[in-house]
Amino acid sequence: MLPLEKELTNSLGMKLIRIEPGSFMMGNDQPLAEEVSSRRRHMARGDFDERPVHKVNITKAFYLGALEVTNAQYEQFDPAHRQLRGKEGFSRDDDEAVVFVSWAEAAAFCEWLARKEGLPYRLPSEAEWEYACRAGTTTAFHTGETWPAEYRNNPGPSWYPDRMRDQFSKVVPLHVGKTPANPWGLYDMHGNVEEWCLDWYGPYPADEANDPAGRMEGDFKVARGGSHSSDIYHLRSANRAATLPEDRSWIIGFRVAVGEMPRARLGGVETRIWQKDVKQDRPGELNCGPDPEKPYFKGPRPYVKIPESANGPLFPAHNHDAGICQCPNGDLLAIWYSTFQEHTRELVVAASRLRWGSQDWDAADFFWGAPDRNNHAPAIWCDGQTIYHFNGISAAATWGNLALLMRTSRDNGVTWSKARLINPAHGVGTMPTESVSGDSSGLIILPSDINDYTTLYISRDGGATWQTPGGLIRGIHAGVVMLRDGRILALGRYQEIDGKMPMSISQDMGKTWQYRPSEFQPISGGQRMVLKRLREGPIFFAAFAQAMTITDESGRNRDVAGLYAALSFDEGATWPVRRLISDDGPGRDVNTTDYRHFVMSFSTAEPAGYMACCQAANGVIHLISSRQHYEFNLAWLKTPHPAVPR
Repeated sequence: MLPLEKELTNSLGMKLIRIEPGSFMMGNDQPLAEEVSSRRRHMARGDFDERPVHKVNITKAFYLGALEVTNAQYEQFDPAHRQLRGKEGFSRDDDEAVVFVSWAEAAAFCEWLARKEGLPYRLPSEAEWEYACRAGTTTAFHTGETWPAEYRNNPGPSWYPDRMRDQFSKVVPLHVGKTPANPWGLYDMHGNVEEWCLDWYGPYPADEANDPAGRMEGDFKVARGGSHSSDIYHLRSANRAATLPEDRSWIIGFRVAVGEMPRARLGGVETRIWQKDVKQDRPGELNCGPDPEKPYFKGPRPYVKIPESANGPLFPAHNHDAGICQCPNGDLLAIWYSTFQEHTRELVVAASRLRWGSQDWDAADFFWGAPDRNNHAPAIWCDGQTIYHFNGISAAATWGNLALLMRTSRDNGVTWSKARLINPAHGVGTMPTESVSGDSSGLIILPSDINDYTTLYISRDGGATWQTPGGLIRGIHAGVVMLRDGRILALGRYQEIDGKMPMSISQDMGKTWQYRPSEFQPISGGQRMVLKRLREGPIFFAAFAQAMTITDESGRNRDVAGLYAALSFDEGATWPVRRLISDDGPGRDVNTTDYRHFVMSFSTAEPAGYMACCQAANGVIHLISSRQHYEFNLAWLKTPHPAVPR
């Protein structure tokens, strides 16, 4: 039985407000104020996951903390948390909101408090949270259509703690109760810190709901209210966010509820295009393909197929940073991020499947991503049986504070394990790059950007445990390959040496590196190379050249530009084969990143993109840019450029 008082104060000094039953319209499909949506004009009616707006009935009274849980209150349950005060500079004082707590830790605090107080303490459901936040209002904030400037706490997408962008980094106080209460007496419902909710995140139902409590299962736990160091767009009453339940950062805290546990839960998860009708048998002709003695080239053809009208979770504006692997059943699976800007909370991971024997890629569909987090830098790799997906997950809106995670699939990418944090600390050094490699012994080498360098994560047991050797590869977005003598060779972007792309070599599995200039031109923004050992033995490299001299089949020297490949037959010492990746036609218009155009011809190829590559069981090399898919074999790479017709 709940008490009947309008307000309660418990033994920790926490003030709780009684929230009476009632109904409200959950979500948003109304126009937002220009100031709120100025950075997101295409989202002027809110995010896709705030719809459909539906009626929710809260049928039972409950209590909700007037304030977020503070350090002093939480540490009566977990005294060891005091060691986390001031981590990354945040939340040092007794009366600041507690942060660096996982969902399970917040739920455990509620269970401890329930035993202590003899009342049913728990986290609020997402519906209860929005109902209480709105407090009878229907506007974007309880103050109206905008949140007053004097109450904003470091608004905007923060890069903290990325030292490379110090001008955007800022530690701010998180003291509770410093902004006006809403009409029901609740403080900090817009901003300060996000607040864990009871629910697994999932799409809204279309029908009226009584006391909903989210999905039966999911990948992410809901966090509501927005936080400091965020655009005010994400502080709205209807705005939804979520993250991995084990995630901890300076962004998320919680407040407590008291009341009967809501039990109205929705079933299953949505089935995506790349999950449907996937064959699980390995084709008998998987190793059969074009005659390896004859040149074979096909493409380019687009694999990014997103309608121009799309407005979440995928976006037509900016699709980039791809990865690709061949599944055990022969299908190709490509993943990449989809967003309208790279440093926003809308960035998610998309996927498309090219089914074995098909000539066209499926339409793109949502693959993975915590809502309202920057899910940056996907990478994918298959060891022949298990597919590994690596990704960064931001504390908030930028790639300056990623944590690093891994998932696996054993059924050709149809279902995936729960994400596991390889490196749970949000910061630099946790942005995977698509140059994953390994062998049958369980070795996996995962490169990851760290400021102007690349570091390695290494597993020797198939991803169960990981170590970081500590050495730094010169340049970012490095391509990495293991040499036959046990050394590791890497090529990176930026930090050129003598005007050339930097080459890094390690003789101790990444603990230390020696640097020297490579033979290749440096690459720049919007460009990423690939480096891979082919099944036939040579090392394959692809990058971009502003101008490169080649000798065609007529013996004539001429300049070419754009995407090219190179081959080394002596473990990276020399690269005698250079080949423009083009259909060698007279010239035609092709799309590249962000729908920009280029002319593909005898002498010009794609000018930019983030490359990813895999080699199929039949020997065909599949290279994707940020939009296009090329396929060719080793024989084609070795074939001289055709002579240009006179």
